Amino acid sequence: MSIAGGMHLAVERGREVGCDVIQVFVKNNNQWKCKPLTEQDCELFKDALKHNNISNPIAHASYLINLATPDDGLWHKSIDALVIEWKRCELLGIEGLVVHPGAHTDSTPQAGLERIAAASQQCIQQVKPKKCNLLLENTAGQGTCLGWQFSELGWLIREISSPHLGVCLDTCHAFAAGYDFRSASGLKAMLTELEKHEVSQRIHAIHINDSKRECGSRVDRHEHIGLGAIGEDGMKRFIRSAMFRKLPMYLETAKGTDESSGEDWDKINLATLRRLASVK
Repeated sequence: MSIAGGMHLAVERGREVGCDVIQVFVKNNNQWKCKPLTEQDCELFKDALKHNNISNPIAHASYLINLATPDDGLWHKSIDALVIEWKRCELLGIEGLVVHPGAHTDSTPQAGLERIAAASQQCIQQVKPKKCNLLLENTAGQGTCLGWQFSELGWLIREISSPHLGVCLDTCHAFAAGYDFRSASGLKAMLTELEKHEVSQRIHAIHINDSKRECGSRVDRHEHIGLGAIGEDGMKRFIRSAMFRKLPMYLETAKGTDESSGEDWDKINLATLRRLASVK
């Protein structure tokens, strides 16, 4: 939800469309700098959560951050930025900060993974989190982005070795990366991979999105629920899985209104998800 006008307004916008949980940015996601949060900012946000009955607030880190980069300047800048955002989450009472693992660019995948692990460990040492966990998000595997294979996430979990580290699983990204969970056998295979690489027990949140592109495309393009390549049956199978059904799920689909009905797309997607979750 947009934080325009104040972070507390994002909570109110979420409640207006029918959200039970919410994901926000804790600063402008396309800028490095930000003004410090005031005590009033934090209290307004916490009060809004309470009064609107919104639970499990999480945040998404800036898209500028690249923990896997071989560029020392950008790497240190990314660490500093992530520390600031993580500390803001702690002040706001946010329980998870989602971050893309990063892209190794002109280095190797293993070198990139080692940079992510080292950066994450530095951030944990500096933040000393009490409430908010860092959530690595699986990616679609575009370009040199890491974290598209569950084996990579598993390696990072073991290497970083912190109780403050978790995973945010994105359905569109997993599908684009080649995990086809539309069938019973496909879902079972994906769950087996998550368990094999010790990722399953670290999943704290779900980004619930359909995909504009086919399975294995390694292209990250979100679609409205049920209208993409995953489809209603695939989404229903996923959200009703015992591994996922009790986890908080967050939409990252396009904003706006449906031209044919004039209805808000967030409301449409939420209604679709609730219908699929209740179908026997």
